[in-house]
Amino acid sequence: MTGRVVVIGDALIDEIRDETGVREFVGGAGLNVAVGLSRLGVPASLIAMVGDDAAGEQIRAFLDEHDVELLASPAEHGSSRAVSTRSPGGEPEYVFNETAQNRRVAYGEAERAAIAAAPMVVVSCFPFDDPEQTSLLVEATASPSTPLAIDPNPRSGMLHDRAEFVRGFERAASGALIVKVGEDDAQLLYDGPLDDLRARLVDLGVGAVLATYGAGGAAIDAAGSSVSRPISDLPGRIVDTMGGGDAVLATTAALVRDRLPADAGEWDAVLSRAMDVAAATCRHEGALLRTPE
Repeated sequence: MTGRVVVIGDALIDEIRDETGVREFVGGAGLNVAVGLSRLGVPASLIAMVGDDAAGEQIRAFLDEHDVELLASPAEHGSSRAVSTRSPGGEPEYVFNETAQNRRVAYGEAERAAIAAAPMVVVSCFPFDDPEQTSLLVEATASPSTPLAIDPNPRSGMLHDRAEFVRGFERAASGALIVKVGEDDAQLLYDGPLDDLRARLVDLGVGAVLATYGAGGAAIDAAGSSVSRPISDLPGRIVDTMGGGDAVLATTAALVRDRLPADAGEWDAVLSRAMDVAAATCRHEGALLRTPE
């Protein structure tokens, strides 16, 4: 299909702090997916809040470098930033600035035209606990001809109202083509196991539920069948898991944007490729999507 896949979500500066010092990367789940799509050969646009400041210049330059079109929403208080440390297991732990905690997306003529022309819209790390923002998103992506993929990607440091986030997420996810969720999402939002959330999303009419289990691999529920894959065993050690989930979502969206796979065998091939790309991504610092090649 022609047209750029539109990603709606966040863009920020990841400030990583560890025993070796402080390093900065351009990131944000929405931005990671958009850049990942572009690196996989899929033209992409990003709708996100970006400030007119030094951090915003970094973000814009990075998107230009990766041929991602930015449709920037105003950021009155500057660009978003996440200060990231690592747990003993290597998982990122975040503290977000005020801008990130109060992110907003605006839908002007350019944004609506991009959405209307998109072969797919992907939503990641969206403020579903803001009812006004959820309503604007649902209205902007309401066309049945535009497939929708959603990753709620909640962050405890951004979450203001868990019950409202769940309501907003489920409102947007009902009938979506793809919804990606992980174990942390299930625990943070539902205080329960991921397997229960998978069943709940199937009941909401989601076309394909993509569930990630960290070191336990991933699974897809679609068309009455389920396929699962362990994490891919690639050469080298795991350096950083920050971009693993975003790589899984970007790869899956890239492979199914034209049509959903027809059977479990096709879904298995999609999931296998997504896990390979995620494994390659996790063998580098930062969240930039990498491929095994």
